[in-house]
Amino acid sequence: VTFRVHGRYTGPNFPPGNRQAKALDLYPEFNTEGDTSVKEKPTSAIYVEIQTDEGVSGLFGPIEEPNVFTIQHALKPFLIGRDPLATELLLDQMLRMDRHGHSGYFVTGVSSIDIALWDLKGKAWNQPVYRLLGGPTRPDVPAYASMLGFSTQPEDAAKLAAEHKDKGYTAQKWFFRYGPGDGTDGMTRNLAMAYAVREAVGPGYTLMFDAFWGWDLAYATEMVQQLEAIEPRWMEEPVPPERIGSFRRLREASRVPIATGEHVYTRWQTKELLTAEAVDVLQNDPDWTGGISEQMKICALASAFEIPVIAHGHSLLPALHV
Repeated sequence: VTFRVHGRYTGPNFPPGNRQAKALDLYPEFNTEGDTSVKEKPTSAIYVEIQTDEGVSGLFGPIEEPNVFTIQHALKPFLIGRDPLATELLLDQMLRMDRHGHSGYFVTGVSSIDIALWDLKGKAWNQPVYRLLGGPTRPDVPAYASMLGFSTQPEDAAKLAAEHKDKGYTAQKWFFRYGPGDGTDGMTRNLAMAYAVREAVGPGYTLMFDAFWGWDLAYATEMVQQLEAIEPRWMEEPVPPERIGSFRRLREASRVPIATGEHVYTRWQTKELLTAEAVDVLQNDPDWTGGISEQMKICALASAFEIPVIAHGHSLLPALHV
């Protein structure tokens, strides 16, 4: 079943700083800032729960609205009466159901079901999921500060970067606001922010940058070449993830490591990136790429190529258990 939890939210529709670049920014009518005024409004979150005739259930969420249709109308009828502990079988069968391939909201719906099934397994055996997966494999997990929504004005960004370093964060990820539609002025603004942040935190401090696939190859190439001097840990999703040739050429264009995977679905799409030697860091998200079951396969695949997997954190718990 899916169910909705209701509440009220007081705050802006958009963060008070700057949003990140997006592919639609190429069109001026979409290249605008959102409403940052503070207001109270209703809000809700949707969860999926898998119930069994033995009283054990599994829970996952929040999930996105389009997933509800997939779960209720495609996956739920298929799952009724099945063995909930047979996660490998169920994943394989669910992935074979859709005629339109292994991506988008169908796979994110499958991911939600798979994670809820693992939650059910953990409850059935009274064990944390990481133990069922063979863990723990490490005593702790490093964290970085995600700076999405903060101001990207150089002076503001520098101050915030220094403050978060002082709070104990050993790494930060900053999000570029501008893309090809903003011309050379936008690129100058992007670079001014990046260099200001580097100066604020000093050499050797780990910085990452994200473009949310809002760039094209030419723009991304110039950006990564200009970023070489500040030695970022990675440049994330500079171009859309299906453009594997562009990722390969971009990786060859500079010393800046290239990361993607947040919007890459299943081990098969991941394999294409790896065999093309198009990526330095994988970021598949178990919430979207096929669940915990598929994320484990992706990690095993990546290990054969000696490529690290640093999971995107749409929600943190599934990734932390893997």
